[in-house]
Amino acid sequence: MATMNMLQAIRDALDLKMADDDNVVIFGEDVGYFGGVFRATDGLQKKYGKNRVFDAPISELGIIGAAVGMGAYGLRPVPEIQFADYILPAYDQIASEAARLRYRSSGEFFAPITIRTPCGGGIYGGQTHSQSPEALFTHVAGLKVVMPSNPYDAKGLLISSIEDDDPVIFFEPKRIYNGPFDGHHDRPVVPWSKHPASEVPEGLYRVPIGKAAVALEGSELTILAYGTMVHVAIAAAQESGINAEVIDLRTLLPLDEETIVASVKKTGRCIVLHEATQTSGFGAELATIVQEHCFYHLEAPILRVAGYDTPYPHAQEWDYFPGPARVIDAMREILETA
Repeated sequence: MATMNMLQAIRDALDLKMADDDNVVIFGEDVGYFGGVFRATDGLQKKYGKNRVFDAPISELGIIGAAVGMGAYGLRPVPEIQFADYILPAYDQIASEAARLRYRSSGEFFAPITIRTPCGGGIYGGQTHSQSPEALFTHVAGLKVVMPSNPYDAKGLLISSIEDDDPVIFFEPKRIYNGPFDGHHDRPVVPWSKHPASEVPEGLYRVPIGKAAVALEGSELTILAYGTMVHVAIAAAQESGINAEVIDLRTLLPLDEETIVASVKKTGRCIVLHEATQTSGFGAELATIVQEHCFYHLEAPILRVAGYDTPYPHAQEWDYFPGPARVIDAMREILETA
């Protein structure tokens, strides 16, 4: 075992898979010599050469279009989109080409692509470096969408994603690259060095795509969260003393409905928590699933706690984030409902 933060775990997964499979290639803006804007690929070009780790022009459409061709040819490309905000120019290649290739070719060709991209706020990046566009991709059949909340899951899920024959959008919450935060400011909730999930096996291992985890056991209500918001949910439960159960979805598509339903049936109450704007966010899908499968077990309406329906603020981003205070208010409201 080794103690790692999320960035180190991601880099370790990439290193191990490149050593394990010569078909794995990494490319994107500044990922080669510079090692990526967040240093997730630091040292990999020097170790594996410029043919397997290389820089790409500032063309997200071109990056993903090239990755589709590489995947069809037999490689396992891991392209990086430097910030999730800039993934939209590549959306047509992702939704129309990568997601459909296996189906439109009757299984003759595959798109085993893992698209890594940092998402969410926390670095004062403003409107063009802080968005959470995951809901745009959970609507696309043929894709898999992953967002880990800790180093252990990040490494295991990234290895599983690279080995998967379908395209995976691998969202990395940049706010917790170096440690989980409390939602109010830059103070860590728990330093990674003392966080249980920072203990990461040194070799290859897999965390299955499509399986959620119970991040915190409880009986009074269920909070469904993913990425950074898992830590916010846990902090809210600890600060309030409310016996909440926190489900870390880990994978948004395919979604582990079984774990969600089992938890909500047990607690009878559900809060959906995500950083992205509320309207048409992934939380709406979660609330619908809970209503469809748990209606007769619910003791209160499902509540959503999410980002505000405004363009992403720059100076006020820590007020924009759903923090423990907003989650605690929702928990108290839902418990007061008979």
